[in-house]
Amino acid sequence: MKTVCDFCKTEYALDAVPTGPVKCAVCGHTWVVPRPPRSNSVLVFIASLCALLSAIVFAVVVCYTDEMHEIQNHPLVSELNEVTRVTDESGAEHFQITGRVVNRSDQIYGVPGLVVVSYDSDDNVIARQRFMPPATLLDAGDDVSFTHVLSVPIDNVDKIRVKLETMGD
Repeated sequence: MKTVCDFCKTEYALDAVPTGPVKCAVCGHTWVVPRPPRSNSVLVFIASLCALLSAIVFAVVVCYTDEMHEIQNHPLVSELNEVTRVTDESGAEHFQITGRVVNRSDQIYGVPGLVVVSYDSDDNVIARQRFMPPATLLDAGDDVSFTHVLSVPIDNVDKIRVKLETMGD
C-alpha cells in the first residue's frame, strides 16, 4: 500500500495498513493512514449474479437460435418407434416398422417418401426400401404415423433406420 505525508509530500510504501498514526521520517509530521475502501459484498454478489444470469440468457439464446436454424433446414423429421417381427401367409418372417413423420415448423410441408435402410452388424447397408407415408401434406406442428412391413428377409439385419427421401436417395 502507498501513503504520502500530508506536510512534506514524501511517499512511503507500506506492507500493510498501520493500526495507529505514522510519523514522517523526513519532517516529523504524524498522520493517520486511511483504510482503503472495502468492496461491498452485497454489490459483488449482485454483480456476480448479473454476470451469471447474462451467461444463462446468452446460452439459451444460442441454443434457441441453433434449434431454429435446424428446424428451418430440416422442418420434417422421421422417427422410428418400434420394430417387430411378423410372419406372412407363406410362413416367412419380416420386420414391421412403426413410426411417425413430424412437422417441426410453423408452415405446411409436403411429406416426401420414406426410405427404410437395413444394416448388418458391421454397419454395411443390406437393403433399402422406399414407401410412401399415409399423408402427403403436414400442417404446422402436426405429425403422421406410419406402419410398414419390409419385403426383405430378416437374415443378418442388425439395425434399421427410417429416413426422409431426398433427391439423392
